[in-house]
Amino acid sequence: MTETSASESAPKGGLVPMTRRVMNLAHIVSQNARRLGDKAGFIWGERSWSWADIEAQVSALAAGLKARGIGKGDRVLVHSKNCEIMFFSMFATFRLGAIWVPTNFRLLPDEVAALAEVAGPKGFLCHGDFPEHAKAVAGAGPAPEFIWRIGQGAFGEADVAEIVARHRGESVVDAAVERDDPCWYFFTSGTTGRSKASVLTHGQMGFVITNHLCDLMPGTTDADASLVVAPLSHGAGVHQLAQAAKGATTILLPSERFDIDEAYRLIARYRVTNMFTVPTILKMLAEHPAADQHDHSSLRYIIYAGAPMYREDQKRALAKLGKVLVQYFGLGEVTGNITVLPPALHDPEDGPNARIGTCGFERTGMQVQIQGDDGQELPFGQQGEICVIGPAVFAGYYDNPDANAKAFRDGWFRTGDLGHMDAQGFVYITGRASDMYISGGSNIYPREIEEKILTHQAIVECAVLGVPDPVWGEIGVAVCVPKEGATLAETELAEFLSAKIARYKMPKRFFFWEALPKSGYGKVPKRLVKDELEKRGELDWLRSAS
Repeated sequence: MTETSASESAPKGGLVPMTRRVMNLAHIVSQNARRLGDKAGFIWGERSWSWADIEAQVSALAAGLKARGIGKGDRVLVHSKNCEIMFFSMFATFRLGAIWVPTNFRLLPDEVAALAEVAGPKGFLCHGDFPEHAKAVAGAGPAPEFIWRIGQGAFGEADVAEIVARHRGESVVDAAVERDDPCWYFFTSGTTGRSKASVLTHGQMGFVITNHLCDLMPGTTDADASLVVAPLSHGAGVHQLAQAAKGATTILLPSERFDIDEAYRLIARYRVTNMFTVPTILKMLAEHPAADQHDHSSLRYIIYAGAPMYREDQKRALAKLGKVLVQYFGLGEVTGNITVLPPALHDPEDGPNARIGTCGFERTGMQVQIQGDDGQELPFGQQGEICVIGPAVFAGYYDNPDANAKAFRDGWFRTGDLGHMDAQGFVYITGRASDMYISGGSNIYPREIEEKILTHQAIVECAVLGVPDPVWGEIGVAVCVPKEGATLAETELAEFLSAKIARYKMPKRFFFWEALPKSGYGKVPKRLVKDELEKRGELDWLRSAS
């Protein structure tokens, strides 16, 4: 924000200038404690916290943080596995007007230290299982003023549970916040380079909560229950914030290991109605035998995002779980609010009316354009960059003017994703701009090829990427995961694919692995696949050929 002169801030049209005060998001917990005090708001294993319990814990933690000097605008870094403190720390930080800075617990110590250098936290809450992370952050500059431990361990100034017990019964008034006051630094997963801190604000997130409830899970009430199968540090945290806004119950898996059978047990036991996940995990849920062994009829919305879902996987999930799938497209910078494809538009069969490959239409209150390199809107059906404006767009990257300059053009946020829009407003993602490769002067988009490969009945996962070639500039290679017990030769798959794609798009090699490498978010980054190809020596043939 910049200073404005008296003339610039003068009222226009007879309106009286006023601050854009909004609700502090921590008020959600207070609302629930008043109206739903005895109702379970959070369940983990055999432990349960009522909304009254949660309010008490949030207040006590906020009081402890305040006593340690945390105030409005200060950053609180949190590195933790999913647990009650992880969730409660979000509201405690919000209550003080401070900024919650969560990290994915699967990151390495030096990676978390790098994020700390970006955010400059005043305090650090670190799970007891990660002493090396605490050490790395303490050694980064500038170091946080204090480190508190979450759970058992032998590091840190104090245990968060002790802090909560010490300040039990103390109340902290919600800090006054305005629409553009930051509340959350949401780190991009980042395929290359340094991760960036997307600044999410109280006003923005108030809109996001409303939008999620409107577009993704309409009719959600305090009678609902939501199962968490992803780290609360990112998309799952946003999803659970929306659940909390309606007083719904949040349920954690008993351990960080994703146990599909246990997930289905919890769905049946607590009559879970919704969950947020990514296509990779949804695919696992649909194909696991446990899907036929437990009652999952309570599910109304299985919301998936983070990457497009391949059509064959989508059809299998619909056949097994029913028309409960909700897809949304959105980056962390837009907190998921770009498009939505509701259950009614998930066609289980490839009929003439099926909108195959779409990620849906514009979210309520948001506008999407397909733009060319010059920033002009392109005609329907023409590929360009997917750009978006609306109240869900973030305030920008923290302390990163160069990234902000690249991310915005004429007020539009540039997603970096390529796609097109049809005449009815449905958006189709054709690939990530950074995934595209150029072979012999032709632009090639891996997603199109991956979709065709996955129609082969013996293939369950695949990734296509470009690698350097002295003749063609780049050529494509495909890494495929066959079904258990299936065997396939390169020539067989190439012959199968030859009738489905143009010759210049055909990968030059096909590799078969037992599994694809995945990030902590359940995605399959192409850089990890390329690193593994190098590690296995499977690109040596290319060097010898040159």
